[in-house]
Amino acid sequence: MSTTHAPPTVNLPVSLIADVQDALMMAMTDLKRLEGLLDHATDNLMDRFGTANRALGELPNTQHEAIATMRESLHQAVTELQFHDMSTQLIVHTGKVLEGCAWKLAEETMEPEEGEIPLAYEPIPERPSPVTQSEMDAGAIELF
Repeated sequence: MSTTHAPPTVNLPVSLIADVQDALMMAMTDLKRLEGLLDHATDNLMDRFGTANRALGELPNTQHEAIATMRESLHQAVTELQFHDMSTQLIVHTGKVLEGCAWKLAEETMEPEEGEIPLAYEPIPERPSPVTQSEMDAGAIELF
């Protein structure tokens, strides 16, 4: 005697599902804004580091050790801006997860209207995180 069991289901009101989908979409929008803010701040930092480095080049060579120390500090600070790259990767990944959840939720719970063409969306990423470092000192990445 073979019995097949259907997967368990949970009945939820469509209004609740719509609210959750709206919240997921809002979180995606906020993540995109955060990515833009990080990009803007990083661009400003890179400009300021470049200005400081050029200014150091215009100083007299009488204080060569001090200039070398300042340049090394600037180089290390620029290298530590890898935080922006890691943060951006996490933001994009999280946005894809949220978007996949929102569309999957809609697909699973809402019937398409007559004549409606199903939307194509990216599936939820299988990889848990694109960034494996958990702190800045955990590894080294050469930018130059």
